Amino acid sequence: MTFFSAWLTVFAVSLVAVVTPGPDFALTLRNSLAYSWRAGIFTAIGVGAGNLVHATYSLIGIGAVISKSILLFNALKWVGAAYLVYLGVKSLNAKRVAIPLRGHCVNASEAIGQQRDIGRWAAFRIGFLGNLLNPKATLFFLALFTQIVQPGTPMVAQAVFGATVAAVALIWFAVVAVVISQQIFKRHILAIAHWLERLTGAALIVLGVRLAVAEANE
Repeated sequence: MTFFSAWLTVFAVSLVAVVTPGPDFALTLRNSLAYSWRAGIFTAIGVGAGNLVHATYSLIGIGAVISKSILLFNALKWVGAAYLVYLGVKSLNAKRVAIPLRGHCVNASEAIGQQRDIGRWAAFRIGFLGNLLNPKATLFFLALFTQIVQPGTPMVAQAVFGATVAAVALIWFAVVAVVISQQIFKRHILAIAHWLERLTGAALIVLGVRLAVAEANE
C-alpha cells in the first residue's frame, strides 16, 4: 500500500468515524447550545487533542497494552463512563428561564451563552477528557493503525496518519460548533433549547452506560 492510498484510507475512515454521532459529537453539541460557539470550538480542540494522544500511544504500542489488560481497560472504561454520565446529569437540569432584554422577555438559552459561558480551558478540558477517557477510541486507533502501519512504515508517515485523524476530528466538530451556534439557527430552537440540552444530556448518559458495559473485545 502506497503512502497516499494509506493516508486516503485513514482520512476516509476517520471522517466516517467523526460524522457518526457519539460522545464527542454530544459534548460539542451540548457546549455549543448551552454556552457559545467559542465553547464549542474549544471543545472541538480538546477532542482533537485527545485524538492526538490516542494516536501517539497507539502508534508506539501502549494502546496494545491497554487493550490486552482487563484491569487497565476496566479502569479507563469506568472513569470515562462516570465522566459522561456526570456531564449528562448536569445537562438534564437545564431550565428555560425568561430574561428581560431591551423591554422584551426572551428565552434564556440565547443569553446563557453570554451570562454563563465557560472559559476556554474548561471547554477544552471537557472535550479532551471526554475523548481521552473513552477506551473505545483506543480500540478504534488500534484497529485502524494495525491495518495501515507496517513494520517498515517511516515514523514521519505514522505521524502524518495520527495528525490526520486529529485534524479531521477538530475540523468537523469546529464546523458543528459554528453552525449550531448561528443566530439564524438558534432563533428557531430558542424555545426548545433547554429540551435539546436535556436530550443531549440523556444521550451522554446513555453513551456513558454503554461505555460502562462495553467489553474489550467488542
